Amino acid sequence: MTTTATVRASLPVVPLGAPRSRDLCTDCGVSRSRHAGRCGRACQFIHPRYAELERAAHGRTWDPERSDERWFGPFETMVRARLRRPAAGAQWTGITTRLAEHLLESGTVEAVLATASEPGDPWRPRPVLVRHAADMRQCRGMKMGFSPVLGLLDEVERLGLRRIAVIGVPCQIHALRALEAELGLERLYVIGTPCSDNTSTERFRTFLTLLTTRPDDVTWMEFMPDYHVELRFRDGSERRIPFIDLPIRDLPEDFFPLTCRSCVDYTNRLADITVGYMGGDGEQWLLVRNARGREMLSGLEGELDCSAPTSRGNRTRAVRAFLAALETAAGGLPARRAPRPLRPLVRWSMERFGPRGLEFARTRVEMKLVEAITSLRRHRPRRVRRAIPPYAWALAARYGIAPTPDEGPTAPGAV
Repeated sequence: MTTTATVRASLPVVPLGAPRSRDLCTDCGVSRSRHAGRCGRACQFIHPRYAELERAAHGRTWDPERSDERWFGPFETMVRARLRRPAAGAQWTGITTRLAEHLLESGTVEAVLATASEPGDPWRPRPVLVRHAADMRQCRGMKMGFSPVLGLLDEVERLGLRRIAVIGVPCQIHALRALEAELGLERLYVIGTPCSDNTSTERFRTFLTLLTTRPDDVTWMEFMPDYHVELRFRDGSERRIPFIDLPIRDLPEDFFPLTCRSCVDYTNRLADITVGYMGGDGEQWLLVRNARGREMLSGLEGELDCSAPTSRGNRTRAVRAFLAALETAAGGLPARRAPRPLRPLVRWSMERFGPRGLEFARTRVEMKLVEAITSLRRHRPRRVRRAIPPYAWALAARYGIAPTPDEGPTAPGAV
């Protein structure tokens, strides 16, 4: 299991360059590195290349005969999983950091590019280059904000490292895959986490003040697959807030940046293995996408309890309601909550009949895709043709959304 080597109080700080000014930028770190001139061909918001990069990473793109690949991208196996010995401080049980930890323990990689917290601020992300397995524990848990982890590629080159792993969200991994052939690496292992929406650390703190009178005491937060937000506090207490009661209408329209609202890759399709929870129905959710992912998962044999994914409910009504809210907001009207007397009934209905397991994950994917199309049509209409891939149009067609002639052709089952 986890090494007992000494853990340093804080990982070394690697100075990064200043970010370049870019439209629709999530500061993945490329613009802070010597690869800054490659942003135009690496960025998923400028030049999305999913089909090409899927073939390079997995040997193929998604298979229309495997229905779940329409939502989740190419994969070999998909399981619910949990570590038998959950890691202290992990967001769930700690599978993501444990995968990286094992790669370091076994000598498979020389370093891991990951995200830790800034000292003294557990929510603020800080990109780190980890050389010792014991230090991976500093990367456990959720952070809110952009982490320019790919800015560390210059340090990888400076140190002469040839075998590395990267833990990242979809926009980071798209850029990494686009640059992979130029990095001169002997081996690259990519551990991806799904990403729904991000915001700045400061705005996240504002959100916490809307949820609790003790925002500074919150140590853990998650949007749970049972339609609640769960908060945990320093004193060990917990609070669960139904989705229907969240103060979403009190947030500014740009609380989530346009980059996140226009993202079409919730499931991190280009990772070797994706570790999330939306399809896990209370457990973690793993998608092994290729041989590298299979190798990483096999390294934890005996440490994981795995089971087949479950699925129930129907996503159609939920996605249609979400689309209607998006279209209302696009027209300039505020989002409305259900009337207070009806909320208990709505809450009961969501918890009893709402999608769960894989159907919950499909729901989230389709919501993200219709949000991306709606957001770009409103804010960056000239980008729609290039930014929305055919697989997104194919899924959005279920809800009566189709490209105009200016937005490009689509074909069911296209990649």
